[in-house]
Amino acid sequence: MSRLRSTLLVLALAFFALPLVHAAGNAQGAGDLRSLINELAKGRYEDTEAQIAAIAATGDEAAVPALQALGSNDLMARKSDGAVFIVRKKSGGYQLIDPLTGDVAGEAGRRDMERIRINNRLRRSIRAALGELTLMSKNPDRRRRAAEQVFKARDAEAIETIDEALAAETDPGIATLLREARAAAILNSDASEEDKLAAVEVIKARGDQEARAILAATAEAGAGSGETALHDAAARAQGHVEQILSLWNAAQNVWYGLSLGSVLLLAAIGLAITFGVMGVINMAHGEMVMIGAYTTFVVQEIIRTSAPWLFDASLAIALPLAFLIAGAVGVALERFVIRFLYGRPLETLLATWGISLILQQAVRSIFGANNREVGTPSWMSGLTEVGGLTITYNRLSIIIFSLVVFGVLITVLKSTRFGLYTRAVTQNRRMASSMGIRTPWVDAMTFGLGSGIAGIAGVALSQIDNVSPNLGQSYIIDSFMVVVFGGVGNLWGTLVGAMTLGVVNKFLEPYAGAVLAKILLLVFIILFIQKRPRGLFALKGRAVEA
Repeated sequence: MSRLRSTLLVLALAFFALPLVHAAGNAQGAGDLRSLINELAKGRYEDTEAQIAAIAATGDEAAVPALQALGSNDLMARKSDGAVFIVRKKSGGYQLIDPLTGDVAGEAGRRDMERIRINNRLRRSIRAALGELTLMSKNPDRRRRAAEQVFKARDAEAIETIDEALAAETDPGIATLLREARAAAILNSDASEEDKLAAVEVIKARGDQEARAILAATAEAGAGSGETALHDAAARAQGHVEQILSLWNAAQNVWYGLSLGSVLLLAAIGLAITFGVMGVINMAHGEMVMIGAYTTFVVQEIIRTSAPWLFDASLAIALPLAFLIAGAVGVALERFVIRFLYGRPLETLLATWGISLILQQAVRSIFGANNREVGTPSWMSGLTEVGGLTITYNRLSIIIFSLVVFGVLITVLKSTRFGLYTRAVTQNRRMASSMGIRTPWVDAMTFGLGSGIAGIAGVALSQIDNVSPNLGQSYIIDSFMVVVFGGVGNLWGTLVGAMTLGVVNKFLEPYAGAVLAKILLLVFIILFIQKRPRGLFALKGRAVEA
């Protein structure tokens, strides 16, 4: 038993000592690197060159800022103790920056500091060291960023370093970036025309805006220097890249259009239900969207103050709450106002417009008139690039979410008893009532469903638009346009109408501007309705066809 206790005691001591040993090792490594940086201020140029090589040999990327500052003449030593700092000029002296941590380390007068001198040979050594610490780093992300920086710099003196990094690179994507960086540097050098022609083909294959700029500069330089072959090759490559960019630009507009269409779908899908079932022009529908957005704001505020670790789940919590709150407001609106105005569309429009103003003012009184901040969860932040397309995760999430909502709603209307009742009332209200369906109950529940969907639309819109009392007003007219264009009460028509109007709007905006694009769309819909009064997909039924 005593041997067991001794063994456990040794293991426990080892467990608690390991972090201390690791921390001591890190501190020692940082101390060694700091002393190497401090040695840069001592000795002749040859000694400084040896110190640069020693810093590069450590492989520690923490030395990169110090070497970059040395190359730009921003590295100085304090005369009193020889400590080396990155300096920033300020009135009367310098602000001192710790070369390893980047923290402000105080101030010093001009006479208290001595600049570390460098020459062209040392500049080449610095570039080589930075290449070794970045282009040949063990971290692939660091190598990728460094390759992009070298590509943008187009430094002809970095070709040798790029060749060394390229020979050691195992990642195909980073190797491609290095070849592009080498080609850009060659086009900015005194290399032979044959090498430059080969570099033009490499840059042409990249096919982005930066490639276009490099090729344009190369064509201009070729024309100025009399290199006709280089000029012609660069001009042809530039034209090819511009064609590719125009195609990617069209694809980007389609993506933006689908993104806008998904927003319109979320805003209009609830309106399509209520408008189709009851024939009610609900001008307060946008305020249901607003209620959903403010529900998200309140949920996030509670999470920030009480349970910040739940922030990434804030939208999942807000979705059912927004549906229930907006749905309850919709049911109350139908029970206490709209039910008394059936068959009087103008009075219904005026009443719901007045209610929309009341709801806006209520929100202003409670939350204020200023925009409210709604945060984006980490899983919706960031973007990715697919070829020439830039896809943000929040827009992608909203497109997927809108299609999921659409699918769930279609399933509810096609596969449930409530959906059967709703479709029956939509197609022939009198016949549905004579068959025993409680049409007032269907009206209330349908209005609540449409309002609830508008509420969850507000949750989604809070991620891409300002949360303010006027949020819903930005989408109410567009929502009616989508519903009328697609076909009143037809969800598939709403989907097609939203996506079509979204894409067309994004293609018109670059030429006509945002306001004129909406006016042109409105004119188009008016002309379209003259030809097809029931929209793209007209409902079928004795009542609706009468």
